[in-house]
Amino acid sequence: MSAANSPRTYLLAVPSIPDRITEVDDFLESTLREAGVVEETIADVAIAVTEIVNNAIDHGNAGDPEKMVNLSVVLTAGELKIEVADEGGGFDPGAVANPLAQENLLREVGRGIFIVRHLMDTVEIEARPGRGTTVRITKKLDPPLSS
Repeated sequence: MSAANSPRTYLLAVPSIPDRITEVDDFLESTLREAGVVEETIADVAIAVTEIVNNAIDHGNAGDPEKMVNLSVVLTAGELKIEVADEGGGFDPGAVANPLAQENLLREVGRGIFIVRHLMDTVEIEARPGRGTTVRITKKLDPPLSS
């Protein structure tokens, strides 16, 4: 198996402080750029992860700086897998209003999950009542990374 086919894992944990989103973005972009991921994919992934981390800080952990947001990035030649976990109370993803519904079109919030679903290949949300929420996303790498 070549080096490009061996999964590479990168981890970052940040406290639930909104200013730390910049640190997450810098970490993600530099990691993906260094691995050779194309800029268009980096941009899509950065937008998606920023939305998820922002939700984890604001909604999941309710801005409690004692609670952490954990980010895991697993990179293979053909796919990127990212997991974002908070330590909040969990939530029901089915209860999120449709941002395209007429009554929600002018709302300034509520589009994060919709945006993430549009940019990523898969989105899985695991809500664990009283134990937080984990969001797992994947993005196919096109072109795949070379060795």
